[in-house]
Amino acid sequence: MKEVKIYAPATIANLVCGFDVLGLCLNEPSDIMHVKLLDEKKVAIHSADGYKLPLDPTQNTAGAPLLAMIEEADLQVGFDVTIEKHIKPGSGIGSSAASAAGAVVAANILLNHIFSKEDLVRFAMFGEKVASGVKHADNIAPCIYGGVTLIRSIFPLDIISIPAPLLYITAVHPQIEVRTSDAREILRKEVLLRDAIRQWGNIAGLVAGLMKNDYKLIGRSLEDVIIEPVRRMLIPGFDEVKKSSIKAGALGGGISGSGPSIFMLSRDNSTAKDVEKEMQSIYDKIGLTYRTYVTTINNEGITIIPEKKNKENQI
Repeated sequence: MKEVKIYAPATIANLVCGFDVLGLCLNEPSDIMHVKLLDEKKVAIHSADGYKLPLDPTQNTAGAPLLAMIEEADLQVGFDVTIEKHIKPGSGIGSSAASAAGAVVAANILLNHIFSKEDLVRFAMFGEKVASGVKHADNIAPCIYGGVTLIRSIFPLDIISIPAPLLYITAVHPQIEVRTSDAREILRKEVLLRDAIRQWGNIAGLVAGLMKNDYKLIGRSLEDVIIEPVRRMLIPGFDEVKKSSIKAGALGGGISGSGPSIFMLSRDNSTAKDVEKEMQSIYDKIGLTYRTYVTTINNEGITIIPEKKNKENQI
């Protein structure tokens, strides 16, 4: 293959209590990326829809991982990348991760799968460093592996796929931008031991709830006593959205990644739609432009878009 087109899906990082260690892949929205193999060692970046992306590959979340891949493997080829953005940068649903992960997965397809998924995560983390100044994998891993992932360790990289029951995700993206680097800057550098203990219990409870299909345990564990109390101030209407969503039947939820998107988990589509109505009502009252999604867990991750076909192929 000389070129490939892929869907690079949105993701939700942290899952409330799992800061930098838990992530979930969404069925929508997705970026579309078209990657071509080049005969020379370079990376070219293009915007398919006029969105102002950094065209310098060293400053682009798709370009930096490809440069790292070329350098480490001493590849004698390069890549031409065209990105159609449907996941707005700064939205909190993994825009930078979609570009980074999509680029390396597409490149690996063109290279006849010479790299493992773990290798691809490691390369894609260079894109997250461009975006936030920090290498983290809580969006990257679910985008590449699909489903829910636990990043037990970054150095060395240790990724575990977590089985999960059917869950419906309602997300609202108020049309403001919260830069990941800024959202990290305001976090406390130290936490109280009692808060850390409570957070560890919630992380363990959430993982156990997912694996046991225990919806009540999932709901009880969707609590963040360390990050959310600080970041909630960056998101207009956050407290009201969370309270109203749970009243409407959601299991729970919170800030998606660093925000400003907010997500809620529900057991069924009807409840997820009711939650969406509550979110819409609140932002209509605030007068803030927003976009909502009702979707499910994407267990495949990045997928190829076949030529002249509508059905996706699993990688």
